Amino acid sequence: MTTSPRTLRTAVAVLAIAALTSCGAGGDGDPAEGGAVTLSFLTGSDQSTVDTSKALADAFMKANPDVRIEIENQPGGSEGDNVIKTRLSTGEMSDVFWYNSGSLLQALNPGQTMVDLTGDPVLANVQPDYLPVVSQGGKVYGVPATTLAGGGILYNRKVYERLGLQVPKTWDEFMANNEKIKAAGVTPVIATFKDTWTSQLFVLSDFYNVRAAAPSFAEDFTAGRAKFATTPAAVGGFQHLADVHAKGYLNEGFGSAVLDQGLKMLIEGAGAHYPMLTTLLPAQLANYPQTATDVGFFGLPGADAARHGATVWEPAALYIARTTEHLAEAKRFLAFVASPAGTDAVTAAVRPSGPYRIKGSKLPEDALQVAKDLQVYIDQSATAPALEFLSPIKGPSLEQITVAVGSGLTPPAEGAAQYDKDVEKQAKQLGLAGW
Repeated sequence: MTTSPRTLRTAVAVLAIAALTSCGAGGDGDPAEGGAVTLSFLTGSDQSTVDTSKALADAFMKANPDVRIEIENQPGGSEGDNVIKTRLSTGEMSDVFWYNSGSLLQALNPGQTMVDLTGDPVLANVQPDYLPVVSQGGKVYGVPATTLAGGGILYNRKVYERLGLQVPKTWDEFMANNEKIKAAGVTPVIATFKDTWTSQLFVLSDFYNVRAAAPSFAEDFTAGRAKFATTPAAVGGFQHLADVHAKGYLNEGFGSAVLDQGLKMLIEGAGAHYPMLTTLLPAQLANYPQTATDVGFFGLPGADAARHGATVWEPAALYIARTTEHLAEAKRFLAFVASPAGTDAVTAAVRPSGPYRIKGSKLPEDALQVAKDLQVYIDQSATAPALEFLSPIKGPSLEQITVAVGSGLTPPAEGAAQYDKDVEKQAKQLGLAGW
């Protein structure tokens, strides 16, 4: 089964439910009292989303006793997607709901199903860089519900310190570090291809470098004018997979290793680098508290040190259904979510693994090191959203292709060409012009 990158967090969730359940945010399920307005809030079922949603609702109700929020949890994956689409199309959507930002938003026809927030004070604290991923047709529909995620290289800082290594800004520097790490008897690069989706990160996280070399790639790719195989920068991610395999930098048994094994290797210092998302680390804190300080993050290095940056996965968003009968209260809730007070409430419940997209929100002193590292890229305006936030096209076979390339079974150029064929099928299914 293929896991799209925007559902990677769902893939590692520890809580899933088979049907919608409903409860008051405070857990008592009592009806609204004293004539208070009740807002319905549909959100996800993975533990991080559940905790985040409850923290936001509880803090908002404490500050706004005239509003009560009732939380519903939807199933994960495609089942939850179908719930959202069905309820929007039938006019039975909750007042406020949690959903993806980026290209998947377009399939919900926001212009017909959601409240337009363009120019509304609700957006006053939202960082401008975030707005495009919750927009369609120049209109804005959502506010960020959680933190930014970085996609790139998680690395063991203790290994780097022991070997006197510096964070690399070019691929050549990265490979030179790998050689020194291998000589020291540590696995340079961790791969966990049994969980096939994890093989995609060298390709997906390289998009910052693709965009730097070919700024219009996302637009041209969506229109069928640009291909991975014929864009040198886009072949780079596939080449990186081949490079680390050819040099013998991968862990033994990488083909049968799984995500949890990879994270354990990284945290304990048995492996130095793991191409992965920062969002997977908070769940490790219970068993490995050193995760907070011993694991760092850097963007996938490219060809030019002066243009070094990182690919990011933008936060999911909260939206208001057009059918709401409590628009003023719903806007008040979203304004709270998109404020420092809202992010403070989340931080108190869920230790952040990345920066917030809210002006004035600061990471706490005990934030994970990967969050602090990612904040540097944000401060330097050296980030680009993953391709999936800019294009609706992602071929379902990418993870199988990247496993084959990363295992030395398929040459990188051939893998890129295979992926072009894979996305062509999807683009035609979507009815996109130019295909």
